[in-house]
Amino acid sequence: MKGKKVVEFDLAKDPSSKDDALAAILGPTGNLRAPAIVRGKTLLVGFNEEKYDDVLI
Repeated sequence: MKGKKVVEFDLAKDPSSKDDALAAILGPTGNLRAPAIVRGKTLLVGFNEEKYDDVLI
Protein backbone atom coordinates (compact mmCIF):
# COMPACT_ATOMS: atom_id res chain seq x y z
CA MET A 1 0.00 0.00 0.00
CA LYS A 2 1.11 3.54 -0.51
CA GLY A 3 1.72 5.80 2.43
CA LYS A 4 2.95 5.25 5.96
CA LYS A 5 -0.30 4.11 7.54
CA VAL A 6 0.23 1.51 10.27
CA VAL A 7 -2.64 -0.70 11.35
CA GLU A 8 -2.21 -3.13 14.24
CA PHE A 9 -4.47 -6.09 14.96
CA ASP A 10 -4.33 -8.06 18.22
CA LEU A 11 -6.23 -11.25 17.48
CA ALA A 12 -5.57 -12.56 20.99
CA LYS A 13 -7.56 -9.67 22.47
CA ASP A 14 -10.12 -9.28 19.68
CA PRO A 15 -10.60 -12.45 17.59
CA SER A 16 -13.49 -10.80 15.74
CA SER A 17 -10.99 -8.52 13.96
CA LYS A 18 -9.68 -11.51 11.95
CA ASP A 19 -11.68 -10.55 8.84
CA ASP A 20 -10.40 -6.98 9.02
CA ALA A 21 -6.82 -8.23 9.38
CA LEU A 22 -7.17 -10.54 6.37
CA ALA A 23 -8.57 -7.71 4.26
CA ALA A 24 -5.60 -5.53 5.21
CA ILE A 25 -2.90 -8.10 4.44
CA LEU A 26 -4.29 -9.46 1.18
CA GLY A 27 -3.70 -7.56 -2.03
CA PRO A 28 -6.29 -7.01 -4.77
CA THR A 29 -5.43 -10.35 -6.38
CA GLY A 30 -5.91 -12.25 -3.12
CA ASN A 31 -2.20 -12.82 -2.58
CA LEU A 32 -0.30 -11.81 0.54
CA ARG A 33 1.15 -8.32 0.29
CA ALA A 34 4.93 -8.13 0.20
CA PRO A 35 7.16 -8.00 2.10
CA ALA A 36 5.80 -10.28 4.83
CA ILE A 37 7.87 -11.33 7.85
CA VAL A 38 6.93 -13.54 10.79
CA ARG A 39 8.82 -13.05 14.05
CA GLY A 40 7.43 -14.99 16.98
CA LYS A 41 3.71 -14.28 17.11
CA THR A 42 4.07 -11.07 15.08
CA LEU A 43 3.36 -10.82 11.36
CA LEU A 44 4.69 -7.72 9.59
CA VAL A 45 3.18 -7.04 6.17
CA GLY A 46 4.43 -4.20 4.02
CA PHE A 47 7.35 -1.97 4.89
CA ASN A 48 7.58 0.55 7.70
CA GLU A 49 11.15 1.16 8.87
CA GLU A 50 10.14 2.20 12.38
CA LYS A 51 8.07 -0.93 12.94
CA TYR A 52 10.82 -3.13 11.49
CA ASP A 53 13.28 -1.57 13.95
CA ASP A 54 10.85 -2.18 16.84
CA VAL A 55 10.24 -5.83 16.00
CA LEU A 56 13.51 -6.99 14.46
CA ILE A 57 16.11 -5.27 16.63
